[in-house]
Amino acid sequence: MILRSLLLLLTLISLPARAEEVVLGLSQDRVAITATFEGSEILIFGAVKREQAIPQGSPLEVVITVSGPDHPVTVWRKARRLGIWVNTDAVQVDAAPSFYAVASSGPFSQVMSNVEDQRHRVSIPRAIRSVGAPMNITDAQSFTEAVVRIRTNEGLYQLLENSVQIDEQTLFRTSIQMPANLTEGEYPTRIFLTRDGQVVSQFETVIDVDKVGLERWLYDMSRQKPLLYGLMSLAIAIAAGWGASAAFQLLRQS
Repeated sequence: MILRSLLLLLTLISLPARAEEVVLGLSQDRVAITATFEGSEILIFGAVKREQAIPQGSPLEVVITVSGPDHPVTVWRKARRLGIWVNTDAVQVDAAPSFYAVASSGPFSQVMSNVEDQRHRVSIPRAIRSVGAPMNITDAQSFTEAVVRIRTNEGLYQLLENSVQIDEQTLFRTSIQMPANLTEGEYPTRIFLTRDGQVVSQFETVIDVDKVGLERWLYDMSRQKPLLYGLMSLAIAIAAGWGASAAFQLLRQS
């Protein structure tokens, strides 16, 4: 037992100290979704803490990811049948982030190797996990690509190459635009320091996205008191319709 402890201690002593570590800051660590929420810009900035001088050779690169809550997604393929577009094949994606942004200090393929990307699941396609395709589906990858394409067009998936600014190999900063159609929940934020495409350090924090005010009250009512929420929605619709009709009648008479 003593010999084993000594061997463990010697192993720990022989490990090299981490030369570079991330010290991170956020302009805000909480996003409040209100009834008039139109999106938010998050400024992510930080510094590299070193115990030694800046290593010579390849420059330091930074990759930052912000990921929304994961949810399963069913992807349908449409085909034309008798002149009508109908759903045909379906593939279940076990977990796809509701929002995902990747910002890098250079072209992504140059600042992070394929092996490191696969290990840490950094790029957008690798953030989508486990496509459960039926046996008759031979092109399951195309369904994942469809999820990426649709959510990219909606501003929910963002690849922001060359958007991280690095000063003196020590200070870095970038900004990420959060769209209006955010899903409530925790948004893990990861920072990777890389050299020659290899991850030398990483850091993770969380941004909270919550509904507040009227938006929170309506959301809670729809979940906890659905009957009351439905009656209130019906009353508002009737009142709005009656008000529009009355205004139209006044306009015709004037």
